Amino acid sequence: MANRIKIKKGLQIPLLGKAEETLRGTVVSEYVKVCPEDFHGITPRLAVKVNDTVKAGTALFFDKDNPEIKFVSPVSGTVTAVERGAKRRILHVAIKADKENQYEDFGKKTVSKLSKDDLKNLLLSSGLWAFIKQRPYDVVANPAKEPRDIFVTGFDTAPLAPSYNFILQGDEADLQTGFDALAKLTEGKVYLSISPKTTNKGLREAKNVVITEFDGPHPAGNVGVHINHIKPVNSGETVWTINAVNVALIGRLLNKGIVDMTRVVALTGSEVKEKGFYKMLIGTELASIFRNNVTEGISLRYISGNVLTGTKIEADGVLRALDTQITVIPEGDDVHELLGWASLGTKRYSAGCTYLPTKKKYRLDARMLGGPRAIIVANEYDKVFPMDIFPEQLIKSIIAFNIDKMEQLGIYEVAPEDFALCEFVDTSKLELQRIVRTGLDLLRKEME
Repeated sequence: MANRIKIKKGLQIPLLGKAEETLRGTVVSEYVKVCPEDFHGITPRLAVKVNDTVKAGTALFFDKDNPEIKFVSPVSGTVTAVERGAKRRILHVAIKADKENQYEDFGKKTVSKLSKDDLKNLLLSSGLWAFIKQRPYDVVANPAKEPRDIFVTGFDTAPLAPSYNFILQGDEADLQTGFDALAKLTEGKVYLSISPKTTNKGLREAKNVVITEFDGPHPAGNVGVHINHIKPVNSGETVWTINAVNVALIGRLLNKGIVDMTRVVALTGSEVKEKGFYKMLIGTELASIFRNNVTEGISLRYISGNVLTGTKIEADGVLRALDTQITVIPEGDDVHELLGWASLGTKRYSAGCTYLPTKKKYRLDARMLGGPRAIIVANEYDKVFPMDIFPEQLIKSIIAFNIDKMEQLGIYEVAPEDFALCEFVDTSKLELQRIVRTGLDLLRKEME
């Protein structure tokens, strides 16, 4: 029986717009876009040029510092554009997709017959290495470093998050193959975290892993919480992290010999008329599922991911590489209130006691309802931060860039997503995720 850890601190934001567990179809778009910024910690260098033909699994770009780490096309077709931003930073590579996908053949593999180096080289060349992150720094894993352990997240507790039981239906065999592969990549253990509600046999009955149940409100599903409660990261140690959806991609590569980045994605949010699940490839344009399916006449916020950590996209944006959820909420820029946050009403939600608590779901918008100000010492962060770390003190040490204090306070264990709830409840309206991301990047540059 799996060990169970009860998480008491946290907050389940009562948002309207949970997806019905119904598969509504497959979304296909004429163009697919791959965005390098989805993979933090790399400096992309192009491996293709405009008008090149590619297959699903063909490298589009690679990391300047680790050229063996490749990032591949989800579809076959023709490269039509490379969009660049400031300082010629690559924003995305666009491919016009063929009507029928053609795949690079990596060959079916049996995990037991592969050496660790063979397996690592396969993941690097196929582009699936990009889905493995490392802590410290929360960046794409460095293949030259040996992980102490590998942590796999088998559920999600973010607002309106989809159930992994549903999105991983039929992937049980690929999941187990993926777990077997991860076990070969480390001398330590593979830790799989699941929820008491997990029923998918590929997760509940997984072999070659140590299964732990986490019960409680968000962020009980965050891998940072799992690491902190199971086996914290100390100075000089490296652990790898990956979610179960991407473990299934690794298993699919080994079992079928191809890179198939199809995933089941939840369409959520209070402004979506017909909520549910869709099959689509990473990088698929989303305009077709928004058309005539969202509230009209108001300004909307489109998000690839969840409302706390997702990426803001346009109405014709694409599914980003690490997401299994798309959210649409009101922007709120068309709302004009006489007293602002101080006005009363039954439609208002507060994580504290500003408004009377109810059990209803809320139609929240994207407004901050206040501006940045000095840090207010009110113990707000600690109430929603279930890690054995002092969040307020860590944030202050990051702002001051006091490396010794940052190390003592647990900087190596955290990622920006671990501070998303703190940012939500923060009276000071500080961009805590940006502060943590900046601190991690500066520390990585200083230490490496």
